Amino acid sequence: MSTLAPLLQAFFTDRLVGQRQASPHTVASYRDTWCLLLRFAHRRTGHSPHEMAIEEIDAPLVGAFLDHLETERGASTRIRNLRLTAIRSLFQYAAFCHPEQAAMIQRVLAIPPKRTRKSLVSYLAEDEIDALLAAPDRSRWIGRRDHALLLLALETGLRVSELTSLTCADIRLGVGAHVHCTGKGRKERITPLRRETKVILQAWFDERAGGPNDALFPGPRGARLSRDAVRRLVERHVRAASRSCPSLATKHVTPHTLRHSCAMRMRRHGIDLATIALWLGHEDVRTTHGTYLHADLALKEQALARTAPANTQPGRYRPNDELLAFLEGL
Repeated sequence: MSTLAPLLQAFFTDRLVGQRQASPHTVASYRDTWCLLLRFAHRRTGHSPHEMAIEEIDAPLVGAFLDHLETERGASTRIRNLRLTAIRSLFQYAAFCHPEQAAMIQRVLAIPPKRTRKSLVSYLAEDEIDALLAAPDRSRWIGRRDHALLLLALETGLRVSELTSLTCADIRLGVGAHVHCTGKGRKERITPLRRETKVILQAWFDERAGGPNDALFPGPRGARLSRDAVRRLVERHVRAASRSCPSLATKHVTPHTLRHSCAMRMRRHGIDLATIALWLGHEDVRTTHGTYLHADLALKEQALARTAPANTQPGRYRPNDELLAFLEGL
């Protein structure tokens, strides 16, 4: 008799949805993980998923599945760790439902996540931001929509999921203009808008003429934009902007890059990290500190200048000979 099928059903319906009230994104991610794992286990064991017992999903099989994700499916270490998190979540629940399998469950829970390399965030400079905002053709409806979306993303630092979920009722353009959103972890936050942004959004809001529950940035058929649609429009306008700003062509720009650009822009203007954390909706200011402080080379140069030895000229080293300058530039 299968012990895995009723466990999975109870985990998704009772645990995730009923008790934890997990977001649709979390439920979908965990669902996809278990679909992949069950298909992999079926090829390994020959048993149909609805016939499997929980003890068949043991530590060696889970380890082989994680290796399969990286070597055969080309998953990154981050995706591998996300899949492991979904598997561990179910086995933590299984420890209460099947105490007789405690030893096997503990061996699965003992599988560690892989360490990942943390790279510096990519963000746009001021001239690159200006070129990107000038890229949409504002003589067309879709260009005016894209310009308003890019401007709002660069000013508020909203995640792409927060942008696509905005409704017309989430924008307040009266006194104290702001945007209201429910972000990651169901955290609500309000972000003020500058006067220039308010003017652009007011024009778009009037042209959009949507109801309170309609998407603020719809597709051509009126439906909400998907994450992929936002990614494609960003890539399209980056390609157009790179003709006037060549440095954009050297960067991999995604919707999340706009969020990083917002944070770095505030940091360059002297905004403290605690305020930036509130602005971005970070639960822990250490996330903001570790991400954006290390990426700011100008701040590090200022620190270096303050600690320069006496009788030395602060700033970057510049060779005083043309030949040396050429060699140093290689």
